[in-house]
Amino acid sequence: MAVSERGPRERMVFSAAQLIRRDGVAATGMREVAAHAGAPRGSLQHYFPGGKEQLVNEAVGWAGRYAGNRVARFLAALPEPTPGALFAEMVRQWTDEYAADGFAGGCPVAAATVDCARTAPSSRAAAAAAFAAWTEPVARALTDMGVPEERSGALATLMVSALEGALLIARAEQDVRALRAVTRELRPLLDAAAGQDAASTGQDAASTGQDAAPTRQDG
Repeated sequence: MAVSERGPRERMVFSAAQLIRRDGVAATGMREVAAHAGAPRGSLQHYFPGGKEQLVNEAVGWAGRYAGNRVARFLAALPEPTPGALFAEMVRQWTDEYAADGFAGGCPVAAATVDCARTAPSSRAAAAAAFAAWTEPVARALTDMGVPEERSGALATLMVSALEGALLIARAEQDVRALRAVTRELRPLLDAAAGQDAASTGQDAASTGQDAAPTRQDG
């Protein structure tokens, strides 16, 4: 749905996410959100009776769902989906943005976590739920690509954590060096995890075949 097709409430949630990812929670005011969204200022209280905290939490939730939904799009764009290629696509979204628009923006979920984890328990919980909404689709995708299910969740967390850390470094350095580094270093590890499952399946099949072989009887 294009921004212009959203209603005023949806536009304000989207705008809050965009401003938070650029300026952080503390510097994002309700008036700025309404102006960015092109919404009447008086509608803020109507749509968000819980005030700024409610708006921040909803913006964080939107960001988590957006990131999670993009996993399927990344996979669909790959001629041959692999865990390493999926991670490269997750990173490429940011390297493309930074090449086109500069390093002003980051992840709104991370920004809200840094700003609100101690002062607003509901925002901390919203951020935790947003990260879950992101990592769970990644974990499912890894499992579908052959990563053992018992490793998929941990590797999905590793992918998201590496990306978030690299984004912070990229913004500090005004350079995509860190993003390229995590892609280069994690790609073989992730692909090996998928290969490990295939190798394990082959070993199990061979072992089963040996166990089922008839025992030779002498005499």
